[in-house]
Amino acid sequence: MAKATRAAFGETLIKLVDEGMDIMAVDADLCGSTTTAKFGAAYPDRLFDVGIAEQNMIGVASGLALTGRTVFTGSFAVFGTGRCWEQIRNTVCDSGLNVKICPTHAGITVGADGATHQALEDIALMRVLPGMRVLVPADYASAVAAIRLAAATPGPFYVRLGREPLPEVYDEGFTCDVAFANVLREGSDISIMACGVEVAQALAAADVLAAEGISAEVVDVMSVKPLDEETIIASAAKTGRVLTVEEHSIYGGMGSAVAELLGEKRPVPVTRLGLTTFGQSGDAAELLAYYGLDAAGIAARVREVLGK
Repeated sequence: MAKATRAAFGETLIKLVDEGMDIMAVDADLCGSTTTAKFGAAYPDRLFDVGIAEQNMIGVASGLALTGRTVFTGSFAVFGTGRCWEQIRNTVCDSGLNVKICPTHAGITVGADGATHQALEDIALMRVLPGMRVLVPADYASAVAAIRLAAATPGPFYVRLGREPLPEVYDEGFTCDVAFANVLREGSDISIMACGVEVAQALAAADVLAAEGISAEVVDVMSVKPLDEETIIASAAKTGRVLTVEEHSIYGGMGSAVAELLGEKRPVPVTRLGLTTFGQSGDAAELLAYYGLDAAGIAARVREVLGK
């Protein structure tokens, strides 16, 4: 059943506390959207809503972390990373605090809220920070795994969550480690490396291409920082061409991280598929199609790259 990655947030925090972890959450007047409201209903003394004040959200989270708690923050991605970037940099990352930045509504699949609410720069903002780990789950099960991993691993994390229900990619109980990439489909002609929303789209594109005689390998690059260098390099070496696909700007995102790695350690042609503009208001599926980020758009770009 399709479920949004944000749906994993509040539910997983409840389970972590049930299991004995000292978890706190701080939100910025978006508890219903981020699903921390569920956590607050179960543990009202563990959720703080600071209002529309993301800078304060990070300050409060940092203070709680200094008392020994593991602290998660909410909000929308465009505000939960952009509005409070300096506080994340100077307070959370410089001190290596145990604060997990887990906003929702990232990417153009926010839909009708439009460009002001569609975070397309958040991965770049977070991966540039020393000490920050960046995870972009592809479905509900991997979002649960990412939140659990962040909770169990000391120090700053960014977990990118979304609004739209996504198809199942992983089974319930899926687990991962820091620096995780996973070959979901073997191929020989090109490696499609995707993250988040685009993983299911890449798998669908590979099905379309297979019917045309094109063998596409699909790799879920869930951990954008640190990268699973071994898996990425092995796939690139095997197919000799890489197409990265992300619901994010092509500047500084997952595609940039992969291109930087391969440029240094295993040079192959790399094409980045993502956005170079702000988004716009519309239905999520229509926006993916408009920007060439649905299965048809990915398949079309693969044909272009391969000259077919």
